[in-house]
Amino acid sequence: MPKITTFLTYDDQAEAAVTLYTSVFENSRVVSESHYGEGGPFPAGTLMSASFELDGQPFLALNGGPSFSFAQGFSLFIDCETQDEIDYYWEKLSAPGTEGQCGWLVDPFGVSWQVIPRILNELIGDPDREKAGRAIQAMLGMQKLVIAELQAAHRG
Repeated sequence: MPKITTFLTYDDQAEAAVTLYTSVFENSRVVSESHYGEGGPFPAGTLMSASFELDGQPFLALNGGPSFSFAQGFSLFIDCETQDEIDYYWEKLSAPGTEGQCGWLVDPFGVSWQVIPRILNELIGDPDREKAGRAIQAMLGMQKLVIAELQAAHRG
């Protein structure tokens, strides 16, 4: 196990979340599961925790009860090379979640994701501050990021 692993604590939706996530990302799998027994906070047989990998990255999920929720200050970042990748992840993770501004979304389980094109840093980090400013303004007006529109704004 790596020294640092993302640990996601859900009220009672860990199993559904793990199922969704491992179906969306390639090279993903459930590594192990444990279930609550008799006398636990959930009915016997309910998933307690799952160790899983998304595109080879390790995660742990726990059904911890209603005192746990996610906040927007924590997000998972998806580095996308193409618009097709952005569209794919946006569709899979935002339905029926909530679309946010600038490539952010909240999935059906309350986890925030950033679906970001790799080229964005180049566009908004351009030493020509006028070009960078136009790309930033375009980004601020979008929910799902559209590479062609960001590039067009950058060019002016």
